[in-house]
Amino acid sequence: MTPQESPSTDQRSSAPESENTPHWRVSPTPDGRGTEPAEKPPLFPRDRRWWALFAAFLVLNLVLAFATTGPAARERVPYQPFFVDQLRAGNVASISSLEDSIDGELRRAVRYDPPGDAQPVDVTRFKTQVPAFIDRAELTRDVSSQDVVVNARAADTGRAVWVNLLLGIVPTLLLVAFFVYMIRQQASGGGLMGSFGKSTARRVAPSELDRVTFDDVAGIDEAERELAEVVDFLKQPERYHKLGARIPHGVLLYGQPGTGKTLLARAVAGEANAAFFTMSASEFVEAIVGMGASRVRDLFKQAKEAAPSIVFVDELDAIGRQRSGSGGFSGGHDEREQTLNQILTEMDGFTGTEGVIVIAATNRPEILDPALLRPGRFDRRVAVNPPDQEGRRKILEVHTRSIPLADDVDLDGVASATPGMVGADLRNLVNEAALTAAREGEDSVRQQDFFEALEKVVLGTERKITLSRDERERTAFHESGHALLGMLVPGADPVRKVSIVPRGRA
Repeated sequence: MTPQESPSTDQRSSAPESENTPHWRVSPTPDGRGTEPAEKPPLFPRDRRWWALFAAFLVLNLVLAFATTGPAARERVPYQPFFVDQLRAGNVASISSLEDSIDGELRRAVRYDPPGDAQPVDVTRFKTQVPAFIDRAELTRDVSSQDVVVNARAADTGRAVWVNLLLGIVPTLLLVAFFVYMIRQQASGGGLMGSFGKSTARRVAPSELDRVTFDDVAGIDEAERELAEVVDFLKQPERYHKLGARIPHGVLLYGQPGTGKTLLARAVAGEANAAFFTMSASEFVEAIVGMGASRVRDLFKQAKEAAPSIVFVDELDAIGRQRSGSGGFSGGHDEREQTLNQILTEMDGFTGTEGVIVIAATNRPEILDPALLRPGRFDRRVAVNPPDQEGRRKILEVHTRSIPLADDVDLDGVASATPGMVGADLRNLVNEAALTAAREGEDSVRQQDFFEALEKVVLGTERKITLSRDERERTAFHESGHALLGMLVPGADPVRKVSIVPRGRA
């Protein structure tokens, strides 16, 4: 059967496609992946009759709230002299007590003037507190002698009956709703932990990748050549498969911070026009043991469904450090090691035909677990070293594309004056030069702005201190001696500027 007669071709859209347009796999796989997710059942019914019944229940509660009122408010009065005087005067009709509190009613209203600025009130229903030092036997005799009705019940709470009923039912309803939600999550495939086990990796589609390519990477040609083969595999994998070759399952980029490891990974995705999943290794580790391994499984599942794709794990040493025999007291080591074991298992499951490349970056390759570095996992290690002078000039050219430069700017001179700087340092240098030119009100960035920015980055901001004429003269003689030795001694660093202006701690 020819390709034009295949059944899968008949089911495709007849719209014309460009030869450069990537063909994404959209057909469901035999195990069901790639199908549209089933709609989750609603947590509550959506029937209008159900909502009408719910509204009627709320209205009934409101009616009960206004119709059923609790007992009238009681006025708090002092135990002595008010309560004791009214008791001995025979004006107390009844009382009820709970521990040291007493609620009661008077036979006739009595005017009570509270202390302070409060207005006097007529008291009929009152409440008071019996001090701890009062003789309970004497109080009992006073109550008995005045024929006071003592109720053998707890004091009222001041709440309506419907409030007590609601407080008893609502917690139960909330608990039932919680279990219903958990059961529905489990039935919909979310698991009891919901989305906690889902990968938090940010997926960048090819159209959203801002087209970072190898043209945006400069100064690290050796690492770029190593990764060009990965790009070629993602573009035309059949070229390697017909010879029985397999692309490395994982590529480890290592080097000091700022050398461009993350930029290289994005450039690989941009060149291959592949989906790009990026995530920091520290995001896999959670307080709940097993969540990191679940996120790893979900991340690799998404990457396989979106193939061709690239999974980029930054700061791999956060979970990939060497495993020890003893676990932490809180189980943190167990969680990290389970996550690492899941990564090793997922990478072992690659057959070379999934179209998924794992790229990881670290600044500390020496502490990684040996199981990560064996062939079949991160079996290709690419060192991203600081650039040389020619590399620094190319990096400066990349970062100054959108910056207007004056005619006197010599990027070769700037590159020769910045030994040891990496891509991030040079990008910061260019930005500081542009800020300096803008602060001075210039229309373009001059060579002087670059060297001013270099002094600020290397030595610090200029300090304004007051020196006497003799101190300035002695300092100038001292620094002139350094400059003369630098120019006369063979092999010494070239002298670029002599200054007695202090900067930072210099």
